[in-house]
Amino acid sequence: MGTATGKKLEPGVVDAGDAQRALRRINDYLSRTARSDEDIEVRLETGAGDEALVLPRPVAEMFASILAALAHGQGVQVMPVDAELTTQQAADMLNVSRPYLIGLLESGEIPFRLVGRHRRVRLADLRQYVREDDARRKGAADELMELDQELGLL
Repeated sequence: MGTATGKKLEPGVVDAGDAQRALRRINDYLSRTARSDEDIEVRLETGAGDEALVLPRPVAEMFASILAALAHGQGVQVMPVDAELTTQQAADMLNVSRPYLIGLLESGEIPFRLVGRHRRVRLADLRQYVREDDARRKGAADELMELDQELGLL
């Protein structure tokens, strides 16, 4: 199993204007070469001569997503898909308290494993919980809307 060894950029660490300019350039390039699945050669503007960095196209597309978030003043975190999180990291990702998260773990809502006495939550399991919870919330909102329509409240 992996560990939560992701790289995090807090909001404001990267200038939003710089990120916006880089995003425009990468999006322009990606749209011009949309039918290509070839690797992308990146020329650095650091005076390194004709040295180039070669990136697989999916990585360049991921960079575009990261730049979009940074351009909007948001922080980003890149983490391996198979990462395992501590209960505090998982609670922070869900924006809930650690005791609330532990309740979800102990009730079986989210799978976890014990490492000694410490609980570890797979990022994939946490993301699955979020998807299922979003679906439940949407279903509840749809039911309320139907009731409102039946009662003529809308």
